[in-house]
Amino acid sequence: MHALVLMAADAAASDSPNLWGALGCAVAFSASLLATLDAFADLILARGGSPAGRLTPGIGMKFASKLIAAAIAVVSAAIVLALDNNWFAFTTLSIAFVVVVGIGVIVLLRQAKATTAATARAEPGG
Repeated sequence: MHALVLMAADAAASDSPNLWGALGCAVAFSASLLATLDAFADLILARGGSPAGRLTPGIGMKFASKLIAAAIAVVSAAIVLALDNNWFAFTTLSIAFVVVVGIGVIVLLRQAKATTAATARAEPGG
């Protein structure tokens, strides 16, 4: 009987999510989120400070590298959470990431639209 209780306790312990792993994945998600928002800010600043809103190759590479690093970290953290069967952390972190990045994309698109409108008004005959 005692062995049966120990086996049940071991099974219950192995079914619980790894909280340290979830914390590490949350840190990876938040770092990726900050890198993504930083890339968006770089893009906004670069477009505002360059002629015709074009990116230099260096700024483009910097923007792309931040987004790629963020994607690698998010996918890796999501895989770890899924393998750990920590669906609550997987779902909440994924939703938070998508919502905040979506807001960043909306801001980025609005800024591009405002810049285009301001450029059209400043052109002679526009």
